[in-house]
Amino acid sequence: MIVEQRIYTLQPGKASEYLELYEREGLAIQEPILGHLIGYFSSEVGPLNRIVHMWGYESFDDRDRRRAELATNEKWQAFVQKLRVLIVEQENLILRPAPFSPIR
Repeated sequence: MIVEQRIYTLQPGKASEYLELYEREGLAIQEPILGHLIGYFSSEVGPLNRIVHMWGYESFDDRDRRRAELATNEKWQAFVQKLRVLIVEQENLILRPAPFSPIR
């Protein structure tokens, strides 16, 4: 298993707007394609105006296949245009669980 962590830095004060929009429209598009949502978070302490979400995949190939399917989804492409105006920066990490991690 691998975990993809995405961190979005948003325009100041836009986290609640982002989360409401994603919950109302984006999750229903993304979840059936990407599959295993581990968690969706917003920052409260430290760097602010950040959204962090994590998705689990069986392998890099599984991730590549699912992300490619999402990228060609017309509903997703239309939705991303709504989010894009709220995002200042994006950071992606691919994480491999340690052998003793509860998430494997």
